[in-house]
Amino acid sequence: MERNVTLDFVRGIAILGILLLNITAFGLPKAAYLNPAWSGTITLSDAWTWAVLDLFAQVKFLSLFALLFGAGLQMLLPRGKRWIQSRLTLLVLLGFIHALVFWDGDILLAYGLVGLISWRMIRDAQSVKALFNTGLALYLIGIVVLLLLGVISGSAPNRSWLPGPANIQYEVWWKTTGSMMEAIGNRADMLSSGLLALGAQYGWELAGLMLLGAALMRSGWLKGQFSLRHYRRTGLFLIALGVAINLPAIIAQWQLGWSYRWCAFILQAPRELGAPIQVLGYTAIIYGFWPQLCRSRLVNAVACVGRMALSNYLLQTLICTTLFYRFGLVMKFDRLHLLAFVPPVWAVNILFSVLWLRRFRQGPMEWLWRQLTARATGTSLPRTSR
Repeated sequence: MERNVTLDFVRGIAILGILLLNITAFGLPKAAYLNPAWSGTITLSDAWTWAVLDLFAQVKFLSLFALLFGAGLQMLLPRGKRWIQSRLTLLVLLGFIHALVFWDGDILLAYGLVGLISWRMIRDAQSVKALFNTGLALYLIGIVVLLLLGVISGSAPNRSWLPGPANIQYEVWWKTTGSMMEAIGNRADMLSSGLLALGAQYGWELAGLMLLGAALMRSGWLKGQFSLRHYRRTGLFLIALGVAINLPAIIAQWQLGWSYRWCAFILQAPRELGAPIQVLGYTAIIYGFWPQLCRSRLVNAVACVGRMALSNYLLQTLICTTLFYRFGLVMKFDRLHLLAFVPPVWAVNILFSVLWLRRFRQGPMEWLWRQLTARATGTSLPRTSR
């Protein structure tokens, strides 16, 4: 099957964009990921960095990756039940290992678990409209649950939002100098909390995004089958709409001093609502200007990153955990200065992908994933599959 280079580029953008937010989770305590005032105080540069990232990146690239994951499930349907289930089960296993042994910010486990449910809904949908409406309904349910959690939550922040000095010191210790078993024990606690959140709230949104992505693929929208004018006009409108939804919530959080009840739950809802709209706008702009973009070597290099999305995601973990946990750089930089680490990691992702794909057809983890899936299903692959 001929590859969709535009889709590869969009996937590459998603993988690279995720690092803009993950770098904070690597370089600062976990609470800093959503709370810019995690230490109790905040500098002006930290506040502005958080605000800009929240407006243009926070949740956006994860939403984009989930949409593309759903589009991929739609494309895998001809492979059949055994192939898809085996592939997703292996992703669950990989995500479990990644979350427990390497990094507590893993997304692979959640994608695999929700994918095992979502692919059947995608397969059984009778029409694009039904698939789209079901995905939209599931996503909105997740936002409603988020609002309900805000209503029933107390006003006193917990340590995941505002950790005390002892909590911060302990987190830095087990990540940098503690034993492997100490680190695994703490990651296991975080994993259990994450799975609870997945079942209660985030799983609804993730499933909704996967179904929406599958609907957009089935309709031909993600195949680039609409006019360039449609993509350009749609892209500008959706980006403007997403920003208009998110911006008032950012201003409100700032004015409220990042109050726990409002900012950890209720005022996250506009961001969650606007994120899919905004990233579909990003995607539409890419499709709309693809005849111009595809002439760039950098664009084609980023498409290589998208072809090796799994390998590059894990490579980011390897690089960043080495820098911050093994070399002791955690807590040494603020939110703004951590962004300086992003371009060099991007450069490694791009260089690795371009050089690897000059010799092989797939990334190393993609090849291994496919081989294990074939073994699990008893399927023979062409000898040139790598």
